[in-house]
Amino acid sequence: MIEIATLVTAFTTLFVIVDPIGLAPLFVAMTAEMTAAQRRKVAARALLTSAGLMLLFLLLGDAVLRFIGISVPAFRIAGGVLLFITALDMLFERRQARRRDNAEGAVEAEPDQDPSIFPLALPLIVGPGAITTLILLTAEAGPAGYAAIYGVALAVLATVWIAFALAGPLARVLGPVGLNVVTRVLGMLLAALAVQFIIDGLHGSGFGLPFPGAN
Repeated sequence: MIEIATLVTAFTTLFVIVDPIGLAPLFVAMTAEMTAAQRRKVAARALLTSAGLMLLFLLLGDAVLRFIGISVPAFRIAGGVLLFITALDMLFERRQARRRDNAEGAVEAEPDQDPSIFPLALPLIVGPGAITTLILLTAEAGPAGYAAIYGVALAVLATVWIAFALAGPLARVLGPVGLNVVTRVLGMLLAALAVQFIIDGLHGSGFGLPFPGAN
């Protein structure tokens, strides 16, 4: 039975990585010319696709690690480093700028393109950070905890749905300054979680533990 504290940590990590609040203004920008009904359809397709991608990485991620020969502690350390880089991007506003560039590039390349698959589902919702986090969480929880971790992932996607539904009012209420503050706070939380991943990976590999037979 997976512990409640583990599920809370999993939800917090995925929530910070996916960043529903940060996605809201991008969703508004990409669906600016659409009706309310069209926006709902785009949001539904993006979230269903994201749910499928998350399930795929959740089920196959650990098997891929074993096939390649990468240990869980090694992947945990690497994942922590990648998450820390993502946190730095959030703290220094590089992440939102890159997301805007991805979104604008997709629209410029094909003005009538449906943004639900690209860039919304991939890579804005299910990006490298979310994929890494899912593999790390499932490696820690084991097969018995897959359903619980996937439930957490679906709960995070539910918050994305809420953010998309409230995107317009939310952007107006928070404004550029409010969104900036929220993004930086989430970045600080993610940095701390990333460091914890690295510490757990080091302990899992035996680094910093007393040698056998030591007093």
